[in-house]
Amino acid sequence: MPNYFSHEKAIVESAHIGTGTRIWAFAHILEKARIGDHCNICDGVFIENDVIVGDRVTIKCGVQLWDGVTLEDDVFVGPNATFTNDRFPRSGQYPESFPKTTVRRGASIGANATILPGVTIGANAMVGAGAVVTRDVPRNAIVVGNPARISGYGGTGIPSVLPPPAQSATNGLRQLAVQGAKLHKLPLVEDLRGALVFGEIEKHLPFHPKRFFTVFDVPSTEVRGEHAHRELHEFLICLRGSCALALDDGYSRDEVVLDSPTVGLHIPPRLWRVHYKYTPDAIIISFCSDIYKSDDYIRDYDDFIALIK
Repeated sequence: MPNYFSHEKAIVESAHIGTGTRIWAFAHILEKARIGDHCNICDGVFIENDVIVGDRVTIKCGVQLWDGVTLEDDVFVGPNATFTNDRFPRSGQYPESFPKTTVRRGASIGANATILPGVTIGANAMVGAGAVVTRDVPRNAIVVGNPARISGYGGTGIPSVLPPPAQSATNGLRQLAVQGAKLHKLPLVEDLRGALVFGEIEKHLPFHPKRFFTVFDVPSTEVRGEHAHRELHEFLICLRGSCALALDDGYSRDEVVLDSPTVGLHIPPRLWRVHYKYTPDAIIISFCSDIYKSDDYIRDYDDFIALIK
């Protein structure tokens, strides 16, 4: 007897079905597909040959997984979500190989979302209902719309936890949830001639800067940062406009909006950061504790977590 449940009206041709998996009516799984343990495959799901489904995956009604699709552990796929595997489909014409589409561990895909071929949806990401995903989705990102754009970040690695709503830095200098990061109030001088903000080393800046750079003219749909540093300290000030920063210390996450030149954000080493939601007029200046060193960057989140743990 199989060690999984299959409804009498399901067609299961594969011998690679994990323990405790439940397959419901009118699902059809082809011979070479591989399904993990304790999955829930609902009514009307079709799974082609070159498909890998991890453990504890939920696939709701009306989903088709075509050749080249991999769902890692703990993925949720909502009803009628659509996967594609041919960038230029023509009747009766088939590519030599299909692009690989991967949904990483813990990610969720909302109802009626469309996933174009060859994209990777990062771990713990959330694809909103009806979104059309045309390019890779970063880990922990929340994407919505057509084409899908990042609207927020959630999750703290393992397990996934949504952060509190982003708060403007000017609404009081609250203590941040991530270890080491801190908001600093900078002195403001105003008179009839205008306004001036200043900062002094060691009094307002917590380190001696050795370089600075500015970021501006960033399209609002683009995401910057997505890295950590091994040794470098940064002090960021938004001189004009606003920008949101998602911060992650490997255990907790927080988000803050920089929207005033009177507030600086100190980001210490070993803290993952993502910059997004730039306004068109945003200008960010960053003071750094050292000159540019490429080997000080940690650009892969898994490498960052390994270093922290």
